Amino acid sequence: MIRAGIIGSTGYAGQELVRLLLNHKDVELTWFGSRSYIDERYSSIFGNMFQLADDICKDDNIEEMMEQTDVIFTATPQGLCASLVNENVLSRVKVIDLSADFRLKDVGVYEQWYKITHKSPQFIEEAVYGLTEINRDKVKAARLLANPGCYTTCSILSLYPLVKEGLVDAQSIIVDAKSGVSGAGRGAKVQNLYCEVNESMKAYGVLTHRHTPEIEEQLGYAAGEDIRIIFTPHLVPMNRGILVTAYANLMKQVSYEEVRAAYDKYYRDEYFIRMLEQDVCPETRWVEGSNFVDINFKLDGRTNRIVVMGALDNVVKGAAGQAVQNMNLMFGLPERTGLELVPMFP
Repeated sequence: MIRAGIIGSTGYAGQELVRLLLNHKDVELTWFGSRSYIDERYSSIFGNMFQLADDICKDDNIEEMMEQTDVIFTATPQGLCASLVNENVLSRVKVIDLSADFRLKDVGVYEQWYKITHKSPQFIEEAVYGLTEINRDKVKAARLLANPGCYTTCSILSLYPLVKEGLVDAQSIIVDAKSGVSGAGRGAKVQNLYCEVNESMKAYGVLTHRHTPEIEEQLGYAAGEDIRIIFTPHLVPMNRGILVTAYANLMKQVSYEEVRAAYDKYYRDEYFIRMLEQDVCPETRWVEGSNFVDINFKLDGRTNRIVVMGALDNVVKGAAGQAVQNMNLMFGLPERTGLELVPMFP
């Protein structure tokens, strides 16, 4: 059995990790970490865990955690994981970080966008960016895994084959994305109160959202050049889900079959990526509660542009589910173990 501990188990991503790992046949949860609920029963915080996870919440004493775990998930705000990891930790346990601390390879870019000083830049180069479908071989050998952001996962997977195959001008990409409120985390914020969010939609982080450089960096690797995109996120009044609609200029006139062949080249054997039938648009309701990403595209011959659409559950494939998918690879397990979840509806 893999002994797993979670720092930040009482946030939305942390609770989703608990839900997934409780159903994972090869995992024993040994540490429920939470600074806000130390010494409280986990099931008293989340009633859905009654008689399933009645463990007592502990702090984030990583030295003690290492004695009881084989893998540590850090589902925490930026800065904490970087302040905890060191060579002793990484020599004894695997670390899967759900924050942005190790996603960006340029520490200067990280500090510019996140407005904090990186506490352990010496591990940035080693950290593997855990977009499983693209970095599978690197993930298998990782001891420090940077789990991608939710907007980022949906945006990159939706666009990757087009950029990799040179079908679009990567410098022309515009990403318009919508997220459910859980993407903002479980902390109390006035702007996320029911009356502030219900019956309304809004753009936020316009030209400043911190997932922008992450998308640029990863798509830049695919393009073979530094790229700049426009990324605009929106908050919508639903609990879960991300919908990405991206636009790009085509490099030449192409047929539906040519573009579909590019997607099939990279995703034909990817269980968690579902390429929809022609003219079917992805919807967040059809991926809720699952680790699937639904993707499709439309060609606009009038403007010689392509419209790409992607949908995922931001706390599963956009966070906890992808973390478990990566853990499976890191420990030599079948990638789908514990993640063959049928999407929930209604």
